[in-house]
Amino acid sequence: MFASGCKDQAKDSADHAMGDATYMASIVEKDVGEIERGLPAGAKELASLVAGGADPRQDMRAVRHGLQQIRRDVADLNIAKSTFFALADPSGVAIRNDLEEDVMAGQNLLAIFPGLAKGLKGLVTTTGAFPNTSAKNGPDEDWIAGAPVVRENGSTGALLVTGWSYRYFSRHLQEALKTHLLDVAKAAGNEGKLPVFYVAVFDRAGVYPAPLTPDVNEKALASLGLAARTESGPAQGTVTISDRAFGFAALRTPKLAADTGLVVLRTEF
Repeated sequence: MFASGCKDQAKDSADHAMGDATYMASIVEKDVGEIERGLPAGAKELASLVAGGADPRQDMRAVRHGLQQIRRDVADLNIAKSTFFALADPSGVAIRNDLEEDVMAGQNLLAIFPGLAKGLKGLVTTTGAFPNTSAKNGPDEDWIAGAPVVRENGSTGALLVTGWSYRYFSRHLQEALKTHLLDVAKAAGNEGKLPVFYVAVFDRAGVYPAPLTPDVNEKALASLGLAARTESGPAQGTVTISDRAFGFAALRTPKLAADTGLVVLRTEF
């Protein structure tokens, strides 16, 4: 009876997780949409940095100030989930980002993220991984977007770049799901009663859960082959982790990147 009860509970959790994953997919659409609208608008605001043939590298303070200003003044960028904004020259070499400590300056972003080259002509999104980043949370992937900063003659004077890591984005999605579940529980009169849940982004290379996700959970998710499972559509199932039954649901989020999706791992009390 106990084993059967756990199995039924895990199946229920998987059903709930599918609803959660569907809700999370709408959040992904919203977040990427903010960048798709906001980055070209921000690039227009930075046109003064390259006007009249000006070289932004000659005034780093103006570059950083401009990057900080577009984050404040462009509505979509003000609420975007970006962890940085950076300006690169037309060859892709980073000039400056908006952070206090700039470890990006001097790196050739087109060499690291070849897909960014299309950003010299118009908005583009791509993925890859910054070198020499901390691996304390395990392997990670970076989602990057670029848009051209155009001179008066129509040529590209610089490239505006932004993005986030998948583990950071998973943390954002996990917090968004927590808020959603709290609202649902409150509306049902079950305030304070929440399931145990985790959210992760996945692609063909791996699974990237939020920081502080137990290693055993990450390994369990990685063993599920989520990219293959979701090739023909959303997938759900059950998995036992440390003698506890969980349900999971996974689906693709092509708005984020090809062969990429999110998974919700959930168990009820």
